[in-house]
Amino acid sequence: MTMLPTKVQPNFADNRLLQFLLVAYLGVWIWAAINPVYPFDWFLENILVIVVIVVLVATYRHFPLSNVSYTMIFVFTVLHTVGSHYTYAEVPVGDWVKQTFDLERNHYDRVVHFAFGLLLAYPFQEVVFRVVTRKYLFASLFALTLVFTYSGGFEIVEWIVARIVDPKAGAAYLGTQGDEFDSQKDMALAACGAFIALGIAAVFHRNSNKKICV
Repeated sequence: MTMLPTKVQPNFADNRLLQFLLVAYLGVWIWAAINPVYPFDWFLENILVIVVIVVLVATYRHFPLSNVSYTMIFVFTVLHTVGSHYTYAEVPVGDWVKQTFDLERNHYDRVVHFAFGLLLAYPFQEVVFRVVTRKYLFASLFALTLVFTYSGGFEIVEWIVARIVDPKAGAAYLGTQGDEFDSQKDMALAACGAFIALGIAAVFHRNSNKKICV
């Protein structure tokens, strides 16, 4: 993450990291597909993931991303896929933290929403930098806007789906756990994650430019 790449050559046959990430995610996905707590909720949670993976695979030959971006996308999709198996409100590690620290709710969903901004802001920034503009500041602001947009859009999709599916699956899909401000908190956490990620990226980018100048 020293600098945003302007171009990446497709080289899947020799890219051991990318091969590992693909195989590892397939393993996690297969595990999550076996006896999920709420099968229909698992299906709903995985629709967008499947679409994203299909897009990444389909565009790899003509528009591959950097290894950093693929790694961040991998980590986020793993977190999301684990949540889809148990539902976000019932992930065991979240329950353990809840009991250990005497919390009011399982915060696994909060972690994943924060991770959405933290882990996907840089891939968004890379795409904008390579496709829209080479101005670093504008690419960063555009990436931040995308995090806001997708985070808010997903909350709207969740609401619509919860209205049309059966109540039990809808409640599991929303995972609000009785918090009336759950959506707003989720979006705020995604924004915080994006600010942190883009801030770190800016430091690396600035330091890389200094080394080049020297």
